[in-house]
Amino acid sequence: MAHRLITSTPPAVRIRGLRRTFGTHVVLDDLDLDIAPGELVALLGRSGSGKSTLLRILAGLDEPQSGTAEIDGAASVAFQEPRLLPWRRVADNVGLGLRGRGRAERRRRAAEVLAEVGLTDKTDAWPVTLSGGQAQRASLARALANDPELLLLDEPFSALDALTRIEMHELVLRVWREHRPSVLLVTHDVDEALRLADRVIVLAEGRIVHESPVPAPRPRALHDADIARRRVELLAHLGVVEPQSTTAHQETA
Repeated sequence: MAHRLITSTPPAVRIRGLRRTFGTHVVLDDLDLDIAPGELVALLGRSGSGKSTLLRILAGLDEPQSGTAEIDGAASVAFQEPRLLPWRRVADNVGLGLRGRGRAERRRRAAEVLAEVGLTDKTDAWPVTLSGGQAQRASLARALANDPELLLLDEPFSALDALTRIEMHELVLRVWREHRPSVLLVTHDVDEALRLADRVIVLAEGRIVHESPVPAPRPRALHDADIARRRVELLAHLGVVEPQSTTAHQETA
């Protein structure tokens, strides 16, 4: 079954019959998925479910055995690790993806996106001097530098402390509202997915086993009844039952 957002416009991402194996292990199994222009989709799943493999295929870093993954425009990726080159200053790291442009143009564009992510004062800094949150901001700036139609985020907040993660959530939403790329966010964090995404998808054994649109306006409160219900559903499809839910069930019985 193909999973699609109902829309009158062609999808920004169209995946059909995608299959990827490593030896005898099937990582993606005949996967179908559409992502609408400007849609922010969160992809959940346990380790080994195929999340990062799907993202790497969309980023052009891996090839499937069969099926197609079509993107309407350019794609950029920000990984869990910032992957900044320590021997290049921050602006030069951000400009790495701007091939074919002169140095002055790369510096100008790097300065623009660094300003967007709040790092104007770090343009000429060395990566080693950045905090974890600043390094992830620089990584996001690098991904935004070529104005991608598809922004791929591979657990970019997982190594950050709780307060910095909240700040990064707000930054991603602000950048997304301004530029409106389609976004695929790979995460293990159900709460993060519900706070950020228009639609949350659960992947298991290379297949989509559940999806949940999240129509609530942002900012979202996790204690909202509809959000809380979706949270329980998503956790159940991930094989997780929280102790509070179990206790409440017993009390009701």
